[in-house]
Amino acid sequence: MKKGKVKFFNQSKGFGFIVDHENGQEVFVHSTGLKTEVRDGDEVTFEITQGKKGLNAVNVERIA
Repeated sequence: MKKGKVKFFNQSKGFGFIVDHENGQEVFVHSTGLKTEVRDGDEVTFEITQGKKGLNAVNVERIA
């Protein structure tokens, strides 16, 4: 599992971006990839998969 921080998440549109702590890369996240609700600034764990337009974060879970 990777760790990162939610840079931006638009609740009404259902998407945003996570910054990977390991390499600083921004990864797209869609609401279908969330295990728990997230907000801007939340610390999260996630996995990366290849999507149609690039890398996507999946199994995203807020760190308590």
